[in-house]
Amino acid sequence: MTIHSPASEDEVRALVCDAAGRAVPLAVAGGATKHGVGRPAQTQETLSTRGLSGVTLYEPAELVIGARAGTPLAEVEATLAEKGQRLAFEPADWRALLGTEGEPTIGAVAAANVSGPRRIMVGAARDALIGVRFVNGRGEAVKNGGRVMKNVTGLDLVKTLAGSWGTLAILTEVTFKVLPIPQRTATLVYSGLDDTRAVTALCAALGSPFEVTGAAHVPGDGGGAGTLIRIEGFEASVRYRLGELKSLLAEYGEPGLVEDADGEALWRGVRDVAPLVTPPERAVWKISTAPSRGPALAAAIGAQTEARWLYDWGGGLVWLAAAADEAATRIVREATRAHRGHATLVRAPADLRAAVDVFEPLPEAMMRLTKGLKASFDPKGIFEPGRMYAGV
Repeated sequence: MTIHSPASEDEVRALVCDAAGRAVPLAVAGGATKHGVGRPAQTQETLSTRGLSGVTLYEPAELVIGARAGTPLAEVEATLAEKGQRLAFEPADWRALLGTEGEPTIGAVAAANVSGPRRIMVGAARDALIGVRFVNGRGEAVKNGGRVMKNVTGLDLVKTLAGSWGTLAILTEVTFKVLPIPQRTATLVYSGLDDTRAVTALCAALGSPFEVTGAAHVPGDGGGAGTLIRIEGFEASVRYRLGELKSLLAEYGEPGLVEDADGEALWRGVRDVAPLVTPPERAVWKISTAPSRGPALAAAIGAQTEARWLYDWGGGLVWLAAAADEAATRIVREATRAHRGHATLVRAPADLRAAVDVFEPLPEAMMRLTKGLKASFDPKGIFEPGRMYAGV
């Protein structure tokens, strides 16, 4: 497959115009670390943003950073760390989960709306994304958003492109709001709770006034198992809130306390879905539902097919591994519908991804809107055709 690596936005425009003129569908990639997510797209050439690299704007006092789309995520995070700041939404690294290599890029973080455990407090990548530059399917360069949160008039293209997986346009530059790194981070770890009691405890913590920034439950007896509640902030505030949470959750036992590198590793494992990385032949699903429905949804699937899972976002996100076949897929879809959730097949062999819905099936009215949006951004249908939905 031909791979194009433009070094400027003008080169991106020229390549898109050429592909549109030849009616050649394009795969869109940064570091290609999430190449296996979505339906196998029928593409003939790849446009890589790796040549579009470098931080273009950083105003620590304004809590804003901008970078070209192909900039490695690690470079952005290192730049922020030098000033005691970070991308607060905790972007996940799925390379181990998906069996890919390469370097995650900041543009792919925006395009995939990749968000970690801290989403429950600060929002998703989409909520921190405040500005974009992109090239649409006509080869036009467009800028939307800017350097502050409240600057959008008319159609909010920033939020539209977040989570579009390269199917609407090619991002060339992105701007994010950032936050300071807290003085202290501490995690309470409760052991021995079943799924229902664990999620009840997590919901109680999240419903308290103590500003929980992580709430996860990893079932089982292996390393990393437990019910995790994270608190961040100034030292005195964290100390007070830890004490109050222990009192609030006294019925769930005496928790352990994890901090520093051990705490970072614990949450990195939740963020990157480490407990479900092996065995690699299992399909992995990302299922969203109301937190109170999470345990029942997982149990309904587990009653019909062999499965393993973990909970994030207080039980509202269920990561689940099951057999990579159509029978298990039907079970997951039926249980998800019954519990009013939606599911995305994040990892599966290409033949299964081609045969089933990877993203949550859309109602007819929503599908019409989706097709209209695709036609507006990409009239020739050259960007990742069919990656999210067949025929779109």
